[in-house]
Amino acid sequence: MSNNEAQKFPPEVWKLFDKYVHGAISRREFIDGAGAFAVAGMSGAAILEALNPKFAEAQQITPTDSRIKAEYVEIPAPGYGKLRGYLVKPASAKGKLPTVLVVHENRGLNPHIEDVARRVALENFIAFAPDALFPLGGYPGDEDKAREQFQKLDQAKTREDFIAAVAYLKKLPGGSGKVGVTGFCYGGGVANFLATKVPDLAAAVPFYGTPPAPEEAGNIKAPLLLQFAETDERINAAWPASEEALKKAGVKYIAYIYPGTQHGFNNDTTPRYNKEAADLAWKRTIEFFKENLRAS
Repeated sequence: MSNNEAQKFPPEVWKLFDKYVHGAISRREFIDGAGAFAVAGMSGAAILEALNPKFAEAQQITPTDSRIKAEYVEIPAPGYGKLRGYLVKPASAKGKLPTVLVVHENRGLNPHIEDVARRVALENFIAFAPDALFPLGGYPGDEDKAREQFQKLDQAKTREDFIAAVAYLKKLPGGSGKVGVTGFCYGGGVANFLATKVPDLAAAVPFYGTPPAPEEAGNIKAPLLLQFAETDERINAAWPASEEALKKAGVKYIAYIYPGTQHGFNNDTTPRYNKEAADLAWKRTIEFFKENLRAS
């Protein structure tokens, strides 16, 4: 089934899938629930297979692309002791470049997020994409297993390690010292969290991530570019209170809600992908980083 065909699933299937992806229901509960809709005669298991990511088909930049230099690095981190991530630089880099932390969804550092890091690097930034699952063996190569592993993380330790990742980028040889962060879903929440904890963060671009807690808004010094999907009840419910707090705190922010999109619309490996919205959101993301990370 193509992504275009899968996008025609009824809203109830998408709601079930969102719950499954975020751990609110089990795989079996999704299969049983989706199967009740008998979409095009498909079983619940077949529907799930149609919704799962297709990494190879969506890859935009190969790991061996001559325009980049990529490697895996390990850094000391206070939470779990060590953090591993994917570091990508433009092959033709000249001088010191701004850096961007790329934070994955709730499945760890999968091939899609590595591809996103490569896309960032081709915009003349140094990108670093850590794997929160590294302490548990790293991304397992299977999305279901990754979700299961993710629930075992001590998030307090993981957050400390993401703060350490920002500190690593600030001092990175070849880096300018300016650090931005972008993240998707879980990673969007991490981007917002980092904005409240790192006073000299240069910019944050969360995609459909849990908005900053209202009581933390006063801690944010970085400019924010917040990207939301139109159909995303779980995330959007917290936005009005968060926005009010950002305004009261005088935080510089821009927020966009993309019409006709679902949570995960930027992920081009799944049927939730919306090319028009994703292209616009990515253009805005890169322009925002250029404006805030390259300014003197």
